[in-house]
Amino acid sequence: MHSPVPEYLADVLAACTDESPAAIALTTVDDAHHGAGDLAHRFAIQSMSKPFAYAVALERRGWEAVHEKVDVEPSGEAFNEISLDPRTGRPHNPMINAGAIAISGLIGSFEEFARFASRLAGRELQMDTATFESERSDAHRNLALAHLLAAYEIIDDPVEAVDHYLRQCALLVDVRDLATMAAVLANGGVHPDSGERLMAERTAIQVLSVMTTCGMYDDAGDWLASVGIPAKSGVSGGIIGVLPGQVGMAVFSPGLNDHGTSVVGIEMMRRISQDMGMHLMNPGRPSRSALADVRVGTDETVYVLSGDLMFASAESLFGHLLDAPPQTATVAIDVSQVGQMSDVGRRMLLEAKARLEEDGLTVRVVERDGADRTPPDGAR
Repeated sequence: MHSPVPEYLADVLAACTDESPAAIALTTVDDAHHGAGDLAHRFAIQSMSKPFAYAVALERRGWEAVHEKVDVEPSGEAFNEISLDPRTGRPHNPMINAGAIAISGLIGSFEEFARFASRLAGRELQMDTATFESERSDAHRNLALAHLLAAYEIIDDPVEAVDHYLRQCALLVDVRDLATMAAVLANGGVHPDSGERLMAERTAIQVLSVMTTCGMYDDAGDWLASVGIPAKSGVSGGIIGVLPGQVGMAVFSPGLNDHGTSVVGIEMMRRISQDMGMHLMNPGRPSRSALADVRVGTDETVYVLSGDLMFASAESLFGHLLDAPPQTATVAIDVSQVGQMSDVGRRMLLEAKARLEEDGLTVRVVERDGADRTPPDGAR
C-alpha cells in the first residue's frame, strides 16, 4: 500500500505544465511529506522570504515596535511601488518591497534571518552569491525606497537595510524546503518534524493574516476569491501557501504574469485548493488527526476515526497504514464517530479502502446508525 497523494500531485503537474521545470511539495502538520516534479531544483527564495522575515521582527522586536514602523494594510499596488504613508512614512505592509526593507532594518542582521530560515527548513540554507551580486548592481529603486524610509526615521542605515534584504532574497531553496517552512506557520509556529516551537502562536497568526490580505500584492483579491489560502509569491517562480491547522505547500515553475507570479504556479495552487477543499471560506473545519484508536484482534484490525475528516486528517490515516500495515486479513474502518467529512476526506477514505483490498485484505466501513457516510463502492 502507498499514499495516493504523490500520484495526485503528479497528475496536477501533468495537467498544468508542458516541458518547463515544475515541482509541487506538501508538508502536513503531522510531518508527512509529499512531492512531485523537479523536487531537487533549487532557486532563490526572493519575496517568499518576506513572511518569515516579518516573523523574525515580531519575535525579536515585539508587535508594537514593528507596527510603529510597518503597517498591515493592503496597498493595492505592485510589489515595488514607492508607497509610503504621506504623514508617517510607514510602508503599507511588510509584503511589499518598502515594508520588507523596513523589516530588514528592524532585524538588523542577515545572519540572524538566515539562521531562522534554516531552522524552519530543517537544513542550512545557503545564499546564492551570483543572484545577490546581480540584484545589488541594479538596486536603485530599492535604494530609493530605503532612503525615503530613512528620511522618515523608519530605518537608520538605508544601504545596510537593502544589502540585508537582497541577501535574504538570495537564499537558495527547493519546494520541499518551502513546504516545510510553510508547515511551521500552519502548525502555529511549531516545527512539524522536531516539535520545536520556532515562533509564538500569535506571531504565526499575525503573519498568516498579513499573507492573506497582502501576500499577492495587487492580485490579492482575485487570489483570495479563486484560491483562498494565505500565500506569498516570488519572482523566481515559486509560491508558498498555508492552510492553517493542516498543511504547508509550495509550487515552482518559471514564467511570470504581470504581477510577477508564476502562471503555472497559480494554476497548480488553484487546482489543489479546489480538489482538496482548501479554500479558507470552505465551511469544513480543520482537523489534525482523525485516528482516535487502533484495536487489533485475532482476526480483525479496527481503525477508529473521530472528529472531522479533512485532507490532513485523512492523510494521517494513510500515514499510519503505511508505517504500521495491518497484520490481520480483515480490516474495519469505523467512521461512526466522525463529525464532518469533507469531499477530499471521503475520497481518501475510499482510496484507503480500495488500496487495502488491492493488497488482498477484506475491508468494511462501520457507519453511524446505518447512515450512508461514504459514497458507495466504486465512487472513487
